[in-house]
Amino acid sequence: MNFLDVPLEQLARDIPGASAVFNRRGLSFCCGGDRPLGEAIRAEGLDGDAILAELSGLAGRQEESRDWGQASDAELINHLLERFHQVHREQLAELQRLADRVETVHGDKPQCPRGLAAHLQTMSRELEQHMAKEEQILFPMLARGQGAMAAGPIQVMLHEHDEHAAAIEGIDRLTDGITAPAGACNTWRALYRGLEAFRADLQEHIRLENDILFARNLQSTQSTSPRAC
Repeated sequence: MNFLDVPLEQLARDIPGASAVFNRRGLSFCCGGDRPLGEAIRAEGLDGDAILAELSGLAGRQEESRDWGQASDAELINHLLERFHQVHREQLAELQRLADRVETVHGDKPQCPRGLAAHLQTMSRELEQHMAKEEQILFPMLARGQGAMAAGPIQVMLHEHDEHAAAIEGIDRLTDGITAPAGACNTWRALYRGLEAFRADLQEHIRLENDILFARNLQSTQSTSPRAC
């Protein structure tokens, strides 16, 4: 896709995270969003190469065709950190901004996801605490091959994953299954497109940890436990 020929409003709707790129550079995709990106870049005198690089990176976010079950713990942990931990931080910051905007402007409409911004703020705080524990405690243990000692921390992470799954259900309830109403503005549609991407990413993040990284190390813990006589 030649992004330069595509209207800002379409890019903001179709590429999760594009709205944050535009917001940082003062490009409005809600009012005047029918301008092609190239025209907007020229009019504002912006660095087009930098913007295109960011949009290409966002559009290219997709899972590698790799069997992560065959990867080492260290390789999988590096993938989790780069593909999910940092991405979730970016996603939630922008989703909170968009949700607050939608609630402020459209709060009088019955379909408005009132309470979504607060829900995302709570999710962000809880997910940040969760990821910090993985980054500072659990992942270093696993990368050093100390999985046999990690049963306790892993069980805590598994419990918190259940809480994250419940929080995703909360997003679905507040947004009618992340379904934008007819006539929703570009900001509203960008918000819901971003929520869909965040939900899919978080679910895949949890799957890789639960089903591969944690399951593998819990099995190691059980295999090294003393056998009863």
